[in-house]
Amino acid sequence: MATAVPAERDAVAGAFPEPAAEVPLPAGTLHRTGDFDLLAVGVGPALAAACTASALTAAALRGAPYDLVVCAGIAGGFAPDAPVGSLVVADAIVAADLGAETPDGFLPVTDLGFGTVSHRPPASLVRGLAAASGAVTGTVLTVSTVTGTARRADELRARHPGALAEAMEGFGVAEAAAAHGTPVVEIRAVSNPVGPRDRAAWRIGDALGALTESFGKLATALESWTQHDRTQ
Repeated sequence: MATAVPAERDAVAGAFPEPAAEVPLPAGTLHRTGDFDLLAVGVGPALAAACTASALTAAALRGAPYDLVVCAGIAGGFAPDAPVGSLVVADAIVAADLGAETPDGFLPVTDLGFGTVSHRPPASLVRGLAAASGAVTGTVLTVSTVTGTARRADELRARHPGALAEAMEGFGVAEAAAAHGTPVVEIRAVSNPVGPRDRAAWRIGDALGALTESFGKLATALESWTQHDRTQ
């Protein structure tokens, strides 16, 4: 599981009864608990991609490639569909600001003839995780600059009507997973509304607590899917 920062990693680890063993890697330190490896991969899509790729390569070289990559953490949520305290499972992981501004509006990088801006987690996994946790499902946007105004929030929602949350790492993690042919999913607990920046309205502690609670329910669904349902 890839989180941005250690606080998110530790919140996920808190869902598991086993103490985590530390495994040094070039990109950081894995925290291994039960069948899950957790890694704080850093903030932003570039660092997240690099650290995730390093962990995936290390696993492949030791002959134990991962079955699944999970990007987890807190996020901003688009009201009213993803209020503070809710859990979001991505059915699409989208790079929201990878492209070009033009006089006629924003063009995604795909319209410029390059790369991709979207990864889709396996539908059966998304359904299973939502059923296990009561999460809502929709697009989770990856941004390099966190939204801080109502205008930008409205622009993002207009370009991505299915967007429920925004964060900074999912697309980078998904790019690394895709390079290794490994399925990926993104799970986010909402700590604040997307829109005007108001630190007083953030509920980071509550969102981290929601991560711990949700992964207590999600672990079985994740294990079941990797063992039985990868082809669906």
